[in-house]
Amino acid sequence: MAKMTKSQMLATLAEDTELSKKDVTSVLDKLTELAYSEVKKSGEFTVPGIGKLVKVHRKARQGRNPATGETIQIPAKTVVKFRVAKAAKDAVL
Repeated sequence: MAKMTKSQMLATLAEDTELSKKDVTSVLDKLTELAYSEVKKSGEFTVPGIGKLVKVHRKARQGRNPATGETIQIPAKTVVKFRVAKAAKDAVL
């Protein structure tokens, strides 16, 4: 399988855990909500064995419009990055 869709993932998890798709969907939705709120509040959220979401502040910088070549100012902003856990890296190599 090249790329697993959300519905395929839910079906696989439901089958493997013997839970209903509705229950699995609810758990994943709650996990997502928890991740968003924790990153917003504390700046990071860790999923053991997979990785962590980290809030990072990017400084303002100059960029270039690829269509016109014009130099533009890109404002500072806060972004979320995902850092893969060592266990996950080791598991796929």
